[in-house]
Amino acid sequence: MTIHFIGAGPGAADLLTVRAQRLLASSPVCLYAGSLVPEDVLALCPAGARLVDTAELTVDEIVAELIAADRAGLDVARLCSGDPSIFSAVAEQALRLDAAGVPYDITPGVPAFAAAAAALGRELTVPRVGQTVILTRTAARATPMPEGEDLATLGSSGATLVVHLSVQRIDAVVADLLPRYGPDCPVAVVAYASRADEVVLRGSLGEIAEAVRAAGIRRTAVIVVGRVLATEGFHDSHLYSAARQRARACS
Repeated sequence: MTIHFIGAGPGAADLLTVRAQRLLASSPVCLYAGSLVPEDVLALCPAGARLVDTAELTVDEIVAELIAADRAGLDVARLCSGDPSIFSAVAEQALRLDAAGVPYDITPGVPAFAAAAAALGRELTVPRVGQTVILTRTAARATPMPEGEDLATLGSSGATLVVHLSVQRIDAVVADLLPRYGPDCPVAVVAYASRADEVVLRGSLGEIAEAVRAAGIRRTAVIVVGRVLATEGFHDSHLYSAARQRARACS
Protein backbone atom coordinates (compact mmCIF):
# COMPACT_ATOMS: atom_id res chain seq x y z
CA MET A 1 0.00 0.00 0.00
CA THR A 2 1.03 3.67 -0.10
CA ILE A 3 1.55 6.51 2.32
CA HIS A 4 0.23 9.69 0.70
CA PHE A 5 1.78 12.91 2.00
CA ILE A 6 -0.90 15.42 1.04
CA GLY A 7 -0.68 19.20 1.05
CA ALA A 8 -3.80 20.24 2.94
CA GLY A 9 -3.42 23.84 1.83
CA PRO A 10 -3.88 26.85 4.10
CA GLY A 11 -7.18 25.64 5.55
CA ALA A 12 -10.11 26.10 3.19
CA ALA A 13 -11.32 22.67 2.08
CA ASP A 14 -12.11 23.91 -1.43
CA LEU A 15 -8.45 24.84 -1.94
CA LEU A 16 -7.43 21.18 -1.80
CA THR A 17 -6.37 19.85 -5.17
CA VAL A 18 -8.60 17.38 -6.97
CA ARG A 19 -5.96 14.69 -6.40
CA ALA A 20 -5.82 15.49 -2.68
CA GLN A 21 -9.59 15.14 -2.37
CA ARG A 22 -9.52 11.82 -4.21
CA LEU A 23 -6.75 10.41 -2.03
CA LEU A 24 -8.43 11.58 1.16
CA ALA A 25 -11.71 10.01 0.13
CA SER A 26 -10.05 6.66 -0.59
CA SER A 27 -7.66 6.33 2.36
CA PRO A 28 -8.97 4.39 5.39
CA VAL A 29 -6.34 5.99 7.66
CA CYS A 30 -5.63 9.71 8.00
CA LEU A 31 -2.94 11.37 10.08
CA TYR A 32 -3.28 15.11 10.65
CA ALA A 33 -2.17 17.93 12.94
CA GLY A 34 -5.27 18.74 14.93
CA SER A 35 -4.27 22.33 15.55
CA LEU A 36 -3.81 23.06 11.85
CA VAL A 37 -6.28 20.99 9.82
CA PRO A 38 -9.91 22.17 9.95
CA GLU A 39 -12.85 19.83 10.46
CA ASP A 40 -14.24 20.43 6.97
CA VAL A 41 -11.05 18.99 5.49
CA LEU A 42 -11.31 15.89 7.67
CA ALA A 43 -14.93 15.55 6.59
CA LEU A 44 -13.61 14.44 3.18
CA CYS A 45 -12.27 11.22 4.72
CA PRO A 46 -14.36 8.09 4.19
CA ALA A 47 -16.90 7.08 6.82
CA GLY A 48 -15.25 5.02 9.53
CA ALA A 49 -11.73 6.12 8.67
CA ARG A 50 -9.16 5.94 11.44
CA LEU A 51 -8.21 9.54 12.26
CA VAL A 52 -4.97 10.12 14.15
CA ASP A 53 -4.16 13.55 15.55
CA THR A 54 -0.37 13.92 15.42
CA ALA A 55 -0.15 17.16 17.39
CA GLU A 56 1.25 15.46 20.50
CA LEU A 57 3.18 12.65 18.78
CA THR A 58 6.91 12.40 18.14
CA VAL A 59 8.18 11.76 14.62
CA ASP A 60 8.94 8.14 15.55
CA GLU A 61 5.41 7.66 16.87
CA ILE A 62 3.99 9.15 13.68
CA VAL A 63 6.11 6.90 11.49
CA ALA A 64 5.11 3.89 13.59
CA GLU A 65 1.47 4.66 12.78
CA LEU A 66 2.32 4.92 9.08
CA ILE A 67 4.24 1.66 9.03
CA ALA A 68 1.55 -0.18 10.99
CA ALA A 69 -1.10 0.90 8.50
CA ASP A 70 1.09 -0.15 5.59
CA ARG A 71 1.71 -3.56 7.17
CA ALA A 72 -2.08 -3.92 7.53
CA GLY A 73 -2.51 -3.25 3.82
CA LEU A 74 -4.07 0.18 4.27
CA ASP A 75 -3.43 3.36 2.31
CA VAL A 76 -2.73 6.38 4.51
CA ALA A 77 -3.44 10.07 3.94
CA ARG A 78 -0.78 12.01 5.85
CA LEU A 79 -2.03 15.59 5.80
CA CYS A 80 0.51 18.43 5.86
CA SER A 81 -0.70 21.98 6.29
CA GLY A 82 0.10 24.18 3.30
CA ASP A 83 2.50 22.46 0.91
CA PRO A 84 4.66 19.48 1.94
CA SER A 85 7.80 21.08 0.52
CA ILE A 86 7.84 23.86 3.13
CA PHE A 87 8.23 23.35 6.91
CA SER A 88 6.28 20.09 6.87
CA ALA A 89 8.69 17.60 8.51
CA VAL A 90 8.21 15.32 5.51
CA ALA A 91 11.98 14.89 5.15
CA GLU A 92 12.47 13.06 8.44
CA GLN A 93 9.35 10.95 7.97
CA ALA A 94 10.37 9.98 4.43
CA LEU A 95 13.87 9.06 5.63
CA ARG A 96 12.40 6.59 8.11
CA LEU A 97 9.93 5.19 5.60
CA ASP A 98 12.78 4.62 3.13
CA ALA A 99 14.68 2.70 5.79
CA ALA A 100 11.60 0.57 6.48
CA GLY A 101 10.95 -0.05 2.78
CA VAL A 102 7.53 1.59 2.90
CA PRO A 103 6.41 3.34 -0.32
CA TYR A 104 5.07 6.87 -0.30
CA ASP A 105 4.18 9.69 -2.65
CA ILE A 106 3.69 13.44 -2.27
CA THR A 107 0.77 15.56 -3.44
CA PRO A 108 1.45 19.31 -3.42
CA GLY A 109 -0.90 21.83 -1.88
CA VAL A 110 -1.48 25.58 -1.82
CA PRO A 111 1.29 27.03 0.40
CA ALA A 112 0.57 29.54 3.12
CA PHE A 113 2.52 32.32 1.41
CA ALA A 114 0.38 31.97 -1.73
CA ALA A 115 -2.83 32.08 0.28
CA ALA A 116 -1.54 35.14 2.13
CA ALA A 117 -0.70 36.93 -1.12
CA ALA A 118 -4.20 36.14 -2.41
CA ALA A 119 -5.75 37.55 0.76
CA LEU A 120 -3.69 40.71 0.29
CA GLY A 121 -4.61 40.96 -3.39
CA ARG A 122 -0.93 41.33 -4.25
CA GLU A 123 1.66 39.75 -6.51
CA LEU A 124 4.89 39.07 -4.64
CA THR A 125 7.08 39.67 -7.70
CA VAL A 126 6.61 43.16 -9.13
CA PRO A 127 8.66 44.55 -12.05
CA ARG A 128 11.58 46.73 -10.93
CA VAL A 129 10.38 46.57 -7.32
CA GLY A 130 11.01 43.00 -6.22
CA GLN A 131 11.71 39.84 -8.17
CA THR A 132 12.94 37.61 -5.35
CA VAL A 133 10.92 36.04 -2.55
CA ILE A 134 12.63 34.44 0.44
CA LEU A 135 10.64 31.95 2.52
CA THR A 136 12.09 31.55 5.99
CA ARG A 137 11.38 31.36 9.71
CA THR A 138 13.09 32.20 12.98
CA ALA A 139 14.64 29.79 15.43
CA ALA A 140 13.45 30.62 18.97
CA ARG A 141 12.60 27.27 20.62
CA ALA A 142 12.54 25.46 17.25
CA THR A 143 15.42 23.88 15.34
CA PRO A 144 18.33 26.37 15.08
CA MET A 145 18.72 28.14 11.76
CA PRO A 146 21.76 27.28 9.61
CA GLU A 147 24.61 29.77 9.65
CA GLY A 148 23.90 32.74 7.40
CA GLU A 149 20.13 32.24 7.36
CA ASP A 150 19.25 34.61 10.20
CA LEU A 151 16.82 37.40 9.35
CA ALA A 152 19.44 40.12 9.53
CA THR A 153 21.56 38.34 6.92
CA LEU A 154 18.66 37.43 4.65
CA GLY A 155 17.28 40.96 4.95
CA SER A 156 20.50 42.42 3.55
CA SER A 157 19.30 41.31 0.11
CA GLY A 158 16.34 43.67 0.26
CA ALA A 159 14.18 40.90 -1.19
CA THR A 160 10.60 40.28 -0.20
CA LEU A 161 10.57 38.15 2.94
CA VAL A 162 7.82 35.77 3.96
CA VAL A 163 8.46 34.72 7.55
CA HIS A 164 6.67 31.58 8.73
CA LEU A 165 6.15 30.22 12.24
CA SER A 166 7.35 33.43 13.86
CA VAL A 167 4.42 35.73 14.58
CA GLN A 168 4.73 35.02 18.31
CA ARG A 169 8.19 36.64 18.04
CA ILE A 170 7.06 39.68 16.09
CA ASP A 171 9.16 42.08 18.19
CA ALA A 172 12.35 40.14 17.46
CA VAL A 173 11.45 39.91 13.75
CA VAL A 174 10.96 43.67 13.59
CA ALA A 175 14.19 44.34 15.48
CA ASP A 176 16.19 42.17 13.06
CA LEU A 177 14.69 43.75 9.94
CA LEU A 178 14.43 47.44 10.85
CA PRO A 179 18.09 48.20 10.02
CA ARG A 180 17.68 46.56 6.59
CA TYR A 181 14.22 47.72 5.49
CA GLY A 182 13.54 50.84 7.57
CA PRO A 183 10.47 51.64 9.69
CA ASP A 184 8.35 52.74 6.72
CA CYS A 185 8.69 49.46 4.78
CA PRO A 186 5.27 47.92 4.07
CA VAL A 187 4.43 44.80 6.07
CA ALA A 188 1.43 42.51 6.25
CA VAL A 189 0.51 39.75 8.65
CA VAL A 190 -2.04 37.20 7.49
CA ALA A 191 -3.43 34.71 9.99
CA TYR A 192 -5.60 31.72 9.09
CA ALA A 193 -5.39 32.60 5.39
CA SER A 194 -8.37 31.34 3.35
CA ARG A 195 -10.41 30.38 6.43
CA ALA A 196 -13.58 31.96 7.74
CA ASP A 197 -11.60 33.45 10.65
CA GLU A 198 -8.88 34.93 8.42
CA VAL A 199 -7.23 38.06 9.80
CA VAL A 200 -5.27 40.49 7.62
CA LEU A 201 -3.15 43.26 9.12
CA ARG A 202 -1.38 45.86 7.01
CA GLY A 203 1.05 48.48 8.19
CA SER A 204 4.67 49.53 8.31
CA LEU A 205 7.57 47.66 9.83
CA GLY A 206 7.74 50.24 12.58
CA GLU A 207 4.15 49.75 13.70
CA ILE A 208 3.20 46.16 12.84
CA ALA A 209 4.24 44.60 16.17
CA GLU A 210 1.72 46.69 18.09
CA ALA A 211 -1.00 45.82 15.57
CA VAL A 212 -0.25 42.08 15.97
CA ARG A 213 -0.47 42.33 19.75
CA ALA A 214 -3.70 44.31 19.58
CA ALA A 215 -5.24 41.68 17.28
CA GLY A 216 -4.14 38.86 19.59
CA ILE A 217 -2.44 36.91 16.79
CA ARG A 218 -0.18 34.23 18.24
CA ARG A 219 -0.03 31.45 15.64
CA THR A 220 -0.94 30.18 12.15
CA ALA A 221 0.22 33.38 10.47
CA VAL A 222 2.83 34.55 7.99
CA ILE A 223 4.63 37.88 7.98
CA VAL A 224 5.26 39.47 4.59
CA VAL A 225 7.86 42.24 4.39
CA GLY A 226 8.75 44.17 1.26
CA ARG A 227 8.15 47.10 -1.06
CA VAL A 228 6.04 44.91 -3.36
CA LEU A 229 3.18 45.42 -0.92
CA ALA A 230 2.99 49.06 -1.98
CA THR A 231 3.10 48.72 -5.74
CA GLU A 232 1.49 51.90 -7.00
CA GLY A 233 3.33 53.48 -9.93
CA PHE A 234 5.50 50.52 -10.86
CA HIS A 235 6.56 49.72 -14.42
CA ASP A 236 4.70 47.02 -16.35
CA SER A 237 6.60 43.82 -16.99
CA HIS A 238 8.22 43.29 -20.38
CA LEU A 239 6.31 40.04 -20.90
CA TYR A 240 3.05 41.66 -22.01
CA SER A 241 4.39 45.07 -23.04
CA ALA A 242 3.42 46.72 -26.31
CA ALA A 243 7.13 46.98 -27.24
CA ARG A 244 7.57 43.23 -26.94
CA GLN A 245 4.47 42.57 -29.02
CA ARG A 246 5.76 44.91 -31.74
CA ALA A 247 9.15 43.17 -31.67
CA ARG A 248 7.50 39.78 -32.06
CA ALA A 249 5.39 41.05 -34.95
CA CYS A 250 8.52 42.23 -36.76
CA SER A 251 10.51 39.06 -36.20
